[in-house]
Amino acid sequence: MGLLDADERARLITKYRDGYRAVADSVDGITEEELDRAGDGEWTPRQIVHHVADAEIVGAQRLRRLLVEPASVIQGYDEKAFAERLTGDRPIQPSLEAVRWVRESTAQLLDRMTDADWGIVGTHSESGPFGTEDWLRMYAAHGHDHAAQITRARGT
Repeated sequence: MGLLDADERARLITKYRDGYRAVADSVDGITEEELDRAGDGEWTPRQIVHHVADAEIVGAQRLRRLLVEPASVIQGYDEKAFAERLTGDRPIQPSLEAVRWVRESTAQLLDRMTDADWGIVGTHSESGPFGTEDWLRMYAAHGHDHAAQITRARGT
């Protein structure tokens, strides 16, 4: 993908910041029964919320490694195994709070990145070259994409 200009970066950072709200709104008023109901072949809202939290934790570490470790290798992970093995019947509120605060902490870094920082490229263990702009594109959409998935599962 091409390089992002400053306006597009700012738009994506705003979208990234708004990802927590999108997920929180998607589960507003959710019942226990709804938490564990999924559409065909999709995860349950409970699995999705825990997945988003796990992805935020992993993503925050990925960005930090890109910023401080020359030629970083960003390790892939089995998202499906995380969702299946780590969800159980856990309440979602702690994971929602993790999304909220990890995003806020990471957004502080995004706001302070220089043009040079936006040019950093490491290597993703599964997909090859992976830079800070790739990171922003991926994580800006992530919360919104999963909020839409929760909305579908709830039938709202």
